[in-house]
Amino acid sequence: MKFTRRPDLDPHTRMHIVMLAWLHQGVYGKMTEIAKYYQISRTFLSQLLFMVNLQLETLCRDAKRLVPQDHHPFEQLIVLVRLEGTCSLLSIAAIVKALEYHPNSVGSLRQFFHSAGQALPSTLVMPSKTFVFYLSDEIFAIHTPILVTIDARSTAILKIELAPDRSADTWRTHFAALENHQFVSLGLASDRGVGLVAGDRAACDMALWVTDYFHECRDLFAVLQPLERKAYTAIEKEYDATQKFARAKSEANLHKRLHHYETAHHACEQAITLYDPLAVLLH
Repeated sequence: MKFTRRPDLDPHTRMHIVMLAWLHQGVYGKMTEIAKYYQISRTFLSQLLFMVNLQLETLCRDAKRLVPQDHHPFEQLIVLVRLEGTCSLLSIAAIVKALEYHPNSVGSLRQFFHSAGQALPSTLVMPSKTFVFYLSDEIFAIHTPILVTIDARSTAILKIELAPDRSADTWRTHFAALENHQFVSLGLASDRGVGLVAGDRAACDMALWVTDYFHECRDLFAVLQPLERKAYTAIEKEYDATQKFARAKSEANLHKRLHHYETAHHACEQAITLYDPLAVLLH
């Protein structure tokens, strides 16, 4: 189809065309249908959409400049960018500055997040008794332990706290606080941390305790690596003994090399017997 300029399309008709294009964005074949019906090019249609988007963006930007008078949308925005966008404070400051919000310095944002964090409770509070299966562990911030317990089913953080240590007493207090907030422990899955396990037994002696697969498998893999090195070293020694035996000429040397080979072969079999079943099992 040959397209020509359409001075006969008045502003009202053009607005109607843009409205149709706007409403049907992303609908397969609709832009082509509109272009053919009004005998205009798709390039012209795209230009109209671009101009409308530009005008709307300008209008929305002007409206946003009024928002800082009410701090709640501003605070919601920076919390959303921090938690969902996982942006750094420097990036958030740049975004806020580009939107012409105030305050937009890194120091102000850091103070806001610190105050917000201080205002949040470290433990969830339930209106009635809730039975949960705990997953607990320690994470570290500058060598200081942070004790974390989550619900195994929902993965909700039930309690998180900066602790002076990770002793049995500290963990017992941690679990006792959960009990005071209406949580009833069905059991705990954790690593074999001495303080963690002892604290759980002291606070919830009737509940089940199981070790988690991640730490158990990780420890097994730590055992596997030296066994693998020993097995490959033994294989190399057996191969070397085979080559030396093949090069022996005299009968005395043949007996000597044969003895070395048998020793190396026996050591190789032992090393492979230790390594191979564990490697298959872990795989």
